[in-house]
Amino acid sequence: MQMENFAPIMFAGLVLTMLIGFPVAFSLAFLGLACGLFAISMDWFPVSFMSNLPLNIFGILSNDLLLAIPFFTFMGAILEKCGLAEDMLDSMGQLFGTVRGGLGYSVIIVGFILGAITGTVAGQVIAMALISLPVMIRYGYNMRYATGVLAASGTITQLVPPSLVLVVMADQLGRSVGDMYKGAWGPSILQVGIFALYTFALGLIKPDHVPGIPKEARTADGFHLWMKCLRGIIPSAFLIFAVLGSMGGLPGINTAIATPTEAGAMGCVGALILAAIHNRLDKDLIWEAMHSTMRLTAMVVFILIGSRVFSMVFQGVDGAKWVEHLLTGLPGGVVGFLIVVNIFIFFLAFFLDFFEIAFIILPMLGPVAEKMGIDMVWFGVLLCVNMQTSFMHPPFGFALFYLRGIADTLFKEGRIEKPVKSNDIYMGAIPWVIMQVILVVIVIFVPETVTMFLDKEEKVDLDKVVIEMPTEQEVPEAELKLDGAKPAAGESAAEEQKRMEDLFKK
Repeated sequence: MQMENFAPIMFAGLVLTMLIGFPVAFSLAFLGLACGLFAISMDWFPVSFMSNLPLNIFGILSNDLLLAIPFFTFMGAILEKCGLAEDMLDSMGQLFGTVRGGLGYSVIIVGFILGAITGTVAGQVIAMALISLPVMIRYGYNMRYATGVLAASGTITQLVPPSLVLVVMADQLGRSVGDMYKGAWGPSILQVGIFALYTFALGLIKPDHVPGIPKEARTADGFHLWMKCLRGIIPSAFLIFAVLGSMGGLPGINTAIATPTEAGAMGCVGALILAAIHNRLDKDLIWEAMHSTMRLTAMVVFILIGSRVFSMVFQGVDGAKWVEHLLTGLPGGVVGFLIVVNIFIFFLAFFLDFFEIAFIILPMLGPVAEKMGIDMVWFGVLLCVNMQTSFMHPPFGFALFYLRGIADTLFKEGRIEKPVKSNDIYMGAIPWVIMQVILVVIVIFVPETVTMFLDKEEKVDLDKVVIEMPTEQEVPEAELKLDGAKPAAGESAAEEQKRMEDLFKK
């Protein structure tokens, strides 16, 4: 067997290993070590190549940027469990509920706000479904629309800064987290607009699917209702601006005064303050937040170790060159490359979550995209938009699983009259997945949706550069002769050299 034929075999083994269902981190580590031993036996690289693995892994894990992951996770866990979602959904639902499709608008807006301060899909979908699903069913909302909007609004958190996906993208692509956050604002706002436009169109075409609730259902009105909404939005907005602004992650802010790790630590403090404002800060809340943070961080670390073992061996057998030749030879140039990559990521997301895709697949695609002249921030945000769909794919989308579990719980508790069918959940997700794919297409063909908020690079036109020389110049001291006299005008280099030799003889 030739070494150039082993890279595609390793890649096929990677796909099969992920389909087995065994934890990906350990599967990758085993596959990488087994392939490494086989490569050594075939004399494709020496044993010393594998001995560099521990130092390689330690070098990656000592990256300070990865410390931002537990900080942002802890911040999201605190805000997820402190009752902020319930308060905002209740007030927003009463504010917009009387409008046709108003409960849908409130879920979309609250999903966007919570996505900017929590960053966790599971907690967001569960919290919003517990509050909004019984209300939407009670007032006659179409079941498929209700389940679809709840699941889709929960997945917005993967795209809205400070998303953990964007932190991992920045680390893998070698770009600043602040630039990645700036680039994500355009698509995230556009995604909210597409969801709202679909709700508006559905209200026109099928008004019975998204009816308005009667005004009598409100428990507050007028000034008191607005104050109730602002009481949840203003502190949350302040936390968002403080965390993202300090690391240069907001449009118009070009200077970062804090690293992502420092901003995440500040966000944890702000989350604890918000929990205290809502009278929910206690020992149990902190323990649950620490427990969920520990689990997610440990999962990320093990996936990172396993993916590094595999990728090191894969590069050792020239796998990077094989991927590069495979992708650069696609028809259509850059656009063809982006279309094929996004189709590949879309189907891969049926089986893998975003961490696994980011740590396993992105190191293979990033160098190829950079050699093709693709902006790395645009590329990272584009893949992040695509990976939203990993939570919405029927039948493996995790957001659909969360929604399935919550619907069963609500029925058993008697909060909804009839059970929610799995068919309604899966069929209800399809229009929202299509809207997410539409956003992917928009970002591919309109890069300005990402780059419009990034700092513009100053380009120097070399043809317009003018070099002005002074008209009168004094001879620099370095050009003075050793006897202190200036060289005579028109004196040749040979004569000057002879004068210097005569001076040394004296």
